Amino acid sequence: MPNPKRRHSKMRKNSRRAHHFLTAPTLGTCPQCHHKKLPHNVCQECGYYKGREVIDTKA
Repeated sequence: MPNPKRRHSKMRKNSRRAHHFLTAPTLGTCPQCHHKKLPHNVCQECGYYKGREVIDTKA
């Protein structure tokens, strides 16, 4: 296997890793209760998914 002949500089390393930052998840609003929720997931506030109740949150 070939090995690097010389060491890569810090600038080259950091330029390569420039896009490795964390991004916040995209959130949508629940059509029932209008709270923020992850898309394609059950709303944790009201328990609805695609217009029908999946989790009973009243108990």
